[in-house]
Amino acid sequence: MSTDVTDKVSAAPPPGKGGSGDGAGLAQLVLGGLRRNMRQYGMLIALGLIVVLFQIWTGGDLLLPRNVSNLVLQNSYILILAIGMMLVIIAGHIDLSVGSLTAFVGAFAAVLTVSHGVAWPVALLLCLLMGAVAGAVQGVLIAYFGIPSFIVTLAGMLLFRGLTEILLKGQTLGPFPNGLQKLGNGFLPAVGPNTNYHNITLLLGIVLIAAVVWQEVRDRRRQAEFSLDVVPRNLFLLKLVAIVAAILALTMLLASYNGAPIILIVLGVLVVGYGYVMRNAVFGRHIYAIGGNLPAAKLSGVKDKKVTFYVFLNMGVLAALAGLVVAARLNAASPKAGLNFELEAIASSFIGGASMSGGVGTVLGAIIGGLVLGVLNNGMNLLGVGTDWQQVIKGLALLAAVGFDVWNKRKSGS
Repeated sequence: MSTDVTDKVSAAPPPGKGGSGDGAGLAQLVLGGLRRNMRQYGMLIALGLIVVLFQIWTGGDLLLPRNVSNLVLQNSYILILAIGMMLVIIAGHIDLSVGSLTAFVGAFAAVLTVSHGVAWPVALLLCLLMGAVAGAVQGVLIAYFGIPSFIVTLAGMLLFRGLTEILLKGQTLGPFPNGLQKLGNGFLPAVGPNTNYHNITLLLGIVLIAAVVWQEVRDRRRQAEFSLDVVPRNLFLLKLVAIVAAILALTMLLASYNGAPIILIVLGVLVVGYGYVMRNAVFGRHIYAIGGNLPAAKLSGVKDKKVTFYVFLNMGVLAALAGLVVAARLNAASPKAGLNFELEAIASSFIGGASMSGGVGTVLGAIIGGLVLGVLNNGMNLLGVGTDWQQVIKGLALLAAVGFDVWNKRKSGS
């Protein structure tokens, strides 16, 4: 590890310079930076290429404002699950129950609101509490009883699926109250003068750009202050330009349709909050510690059982939120809801940079992995690709991502 850091520092250009003045030197600098940060940028570049390819193949239909909005709504619950699953995988575990738990919470919400007339805000809180209880029970069995997470969550998958069938008696139940429906299908209200764009969405986009640029510059300065490896200046500027362009493009597309979906704001809050916890909070560092080297973490005083318990409790809450979102989007609870959601969340995490051995991954990576799968699904649907070939292509994408992780580990360890 120390040799790797030394190599990175020596390859960085002197302060105030971007490297050699000629084009070849700049290209070498950019390629070197990409090579050293391949885990961080690899899937982001892949996502951009996938978007460009499907935009060409679909004749421009992929990035139509209406389709972009639908892309966000259709993949929101998978992205929510992917955030929680990334934390579980970083901690060195797995959760196979989240798909069934989303279906169970959706059924529980339908029984409360449709069958018993419970006000939807109260039902929402009760459903999140139900998810927390389910996650806590699994967390206790895994952390304090020492039962492998694969076995516990496999049992949970069967248990919650059966309870869903019992609650709904094998039938679809709906519709949901309008307030709850907006969680899965609603958009921010339109206010202000008529500009042919959604004003609130434009404002949020500007604020987001400013916040991201400030955060990136701040992180780079802090790394330099502590003599840590920093991305070369030219590559850093290229990264900022790409981020700003992507946010601006998404903002304009959403603002030209119905504006930002409400669930996109929820997702934004989750990404910012969980990203901060995993980067800066003690709890986040402890998750990385127990996943990266459990014996060393114990010797360092990390309460691994407590951390594991809270990781699964958190997963239960996020699964409950995803269950509410998918039920609200469908406007009904179904016994078949949530099928294969756990596989989509796990695939999103691994495609987004998580490691099979734990200790590696980011919240943003989970979002990128989920978007890769979402764009693949949406693009192939627009092209009329059959579901059989869609499964083949997604399986190959997952295999390629895990294979890249193994190759990258062997190369860095050599």
